[in-house]
Amino acid sequence: MKIKGIGLLSGGLDGILAVKIIQEQGIDVEGVTFETPFFSADKAKNAADQIGIPLIVMDITEEYLVMLRSPRYGYGKNMNPCIDCHTLMLRVAGSRVEETGADFIFTGEVLGQRPMSQTKQSLHIVAKNSGYDGYIIRPLSAKLLPESIPEKNGKVDRERLLDIQGRGRKRQIEMARDYGITSYPPPAGGCLLTDPMFSKRLRDLFEYEKSYTIRDIKLLKLGRHIRINNTTKIIVGRNKHDNLAIHNLCRDHDIILKMKDYPGPTVLIPYGCDNDETLRCAAAVCALYSDAPNDQEVAINCHFNGSIKIISTRATDRNILQALII
Repeated sequence: MKIKGIGLLSGGLDGILAVKIIQEQGIDVEGVTFETPFFSADKAKNAADQIGIPLIVMDITEEYLVMLRSPRYGYGKNMNPCIDCHTLMLRVAGSRVEETGADFIFTGEVLGQRPMSQTKQSLHIVAKNSGYDGYIIRPLSAKLLPESIPEKNGKVDRERLLDIQGRGRKRQIEMARDYGITSYPPPAGGCLLTDPMFSKRLRDLFEYEKSYTIRDIKLLKLGRHIRINNTTKIIVGRNKHDNLAIHNLCRDHDIILKMKDYPGPTVLIPYGCDNDETLRCAAAVCALYSDAPNDQEVAINCHFNGSIKIISTRATDRNILQALII
């Protein structure tokens, strides 16, 4: 029977090269990539089209959020749980091994390229905890790692695998040139969990909102986030795109604030608020980021459950507000 490998594909050059190395041995390859609110499959789709392999896109949001709340091996510099993330991806990819009868899983990981998730120890931990230890191959660094079962069984020729390690990309770029690969993204990751501002907002969400939803995760990508108190956060649109996106993510239990007589932002109070003082504070923030004069009292429309309440207020003090921005 034809030997088949399941390749994890993020869209980067290393993953593309791993596919090429495996294909050169006459092995069939199916790509697998993943989607969550923190990263998309777009780059992987482009890469799969470029190298001509089938690609399965798997949405792992539900299990990812459970893992993200309390990753066994902790976070990186920001909120990136790299070891637990890679473990989950390999475990889910293993379902394709079971469904298709594939012989192994492979990735584009390079030994020593990333200090947290691509050391020899972390690669071993990920493989072991995925449930597919022995059936995971890293073609770019395989000669520096223990021999896998498919290599021992002769399904994959170990001598045709590589011994790349470290952060340098000279060999990969030379290989890309030899393969005629001219289009690939820079090595910087596309995961929002490595972004300091997004991570700060996510920590705030975890601390104050115990029953958050995917909608709340999507809102973290938009506007300015301002924590008024322990029970209320407001989100202020920065531009037309933010305003529209925030409005589209609004739900019946939310409050939307907009200027009555001047151009201004859309301000969202997720899940509403329980007192007039907090509502007036949000209205004053709305006035601050509008085109209204800061020294004049202005009217703000507060929309809630199909009704409108008008609040008159002046813009809040920018210096005081600065300490509340997440």
